[in-house]
Amino acid sequence: MNTLLKSYPIWMTNSFPIIRIVLFCIVVACSVVMIVATLFQNEDSADTDVITGKQESYYSQNKGGSRDAKLKLITIIGAIVIAVCVILYFVSFLILPVGATA
Repeated sequence: MNTLLKSYPIWMTNSFPIIRIVLFCIVVACSVVMIVATLFQNEDSADTDVITGKQESYYSQNKGGSRDAKLKLITIIGAIVIAVCVILYFVSFLILPVGATA
């Protein structure tokens, strides 16, 4: 109730809705990229020995520059970007609630 009585600067009331839309679009775009990157990844269990769990081939030991490693990196970066954007999105509602006036 106290926040409804506050007066916010005009730049905040004009820019925060736009910032929220941009953050939402970034989350949607990153989630689509993460879904595609996850679908293109191979299973990890195919390269390991069932009994010992040890990787046998030279390719599987030097997988850092391979396609699967790049797809995993894209997935991790996408998840971090989504988490940060969602946190910023909801913090923007704490700073300037919907319907607040200048």
